[in-house]
Amino acid sequence: MKKFILFSITILLLVCGCGNFNEQTVLKEFKNDVNKSKSYILKGKMQIISNEEKFDYTLEVNYLQDNYYKVKLVNQTNNHEQVILRNDEGVYVVTPSLNKSFKFQSEWPDNSSQAYILNSLLKDLENDKELKLEKTDDNYILAVKVNYPNNSDLEYQKLYFDKKINLEKVEVYNNEDNVAISVIVNDVDYKAGLEKEDFALDDLIEPGCCNKEEANCDNPCEKESACTGDNCENKPTSSILEDVIYPLYVPQNSSLTSSEKIDTEEGNRVILTFAGDKDFILVEETSQVAQEFEIIPIYGDPHILASSVVALGANSIYWTDNNVDYYLASNDLSGEEMLAIASSMTNSVIVSGSK
Repeated sequence: MKKFILFSITILLLVCGCGNFNEQTVLKEFKNDVNKSKSYILKGKMQIISNEEKFDYTLEVNYLQDNYYKVKLVNQTNNHEQVILRNDEGVYVVTPSLNKSFKFQSEWPDNSSQAYILNSLLKDLENDKELKLEKTDDNYILAVKVNYPNNSDLEYQKLYFDKKINLEKVEVYNNEDNVAISVIVNDVDYKAGLEKEDFALDDLIEPGCCNKEEANCDNPCEKESACTGDNCENKPTSSILEDVIYPLYVPQNSSLTSSEKIDTEEGNRVILTFAGDKDFILVEETSQVAQEFEIIPIYGDPHILASSVVALGANSIYWTDNNVDYYLASNDLSGEEMLAIASSMTNSVIVSGSK
């Protein structure tokens, strides 16, 4: 009888305790999951809202202790795949379909909030001494401050946990209390068993390939992103840039002063010059598939911006969108201003030809 009474009391305590989570207990449970994991794989979806337009990605994050990361992003509109990789050699943004990568001297992902990396979310939680917990029928919701040095519009995020303290969703809010970034977590494997070899750059390099129908084809294209050979059926059909895209955002008291079209060996290039209080140039040309894997060194950081992952340097920014390469350079613009210009071009007006 005594054993039965003790057992009943224990059950009651457990049942009653389930509804008594506070900020610190939720943080402790999440911290234990992340810190005890030697490697994890997170799968989900991410949506970025820019100028009222939504950009959807499938998302996979691989993590291994000692700062190994591999973030695979696939744009759901155009199937454009990019990978952010960190290993012993450095930080890379790889675009397999173009057979090229940027290599950074960077502290990514530790130098900014990252809504899709569990370690970054935990760091934000631990740094915020004013955590607020909201309870609903289905979720525990923690509101926490964020740190985005190159985007001052982003102010806080909400982390949604189920009743077992499994992370289900992250929402990042701007200074108008609108959701700017949303991450839906479909699955987290905290015992992924990853090794250093899983973070090798070579594994992201697509080999050259030939048309499947071609005779004596030893390396046929199995998917669109693998096409780099001369006869590849998915290779861009034209190197001519037919449309010029102008930014919707330009810093105050600066304006377009010239637009020049230059013929190159691969096709053509358009150079837009803006002058005023803050001068900058913007170069646009059709993306070219490198025949051999190309690594472009840059001092800066990778950023996920609307429809693409961009390479932000001290005085420049590079990105690829819809088979067009963009390069913006300025000694006058801040990183936040360069990102704002790039972001405005995802919704910009397309003008056929050039002036």
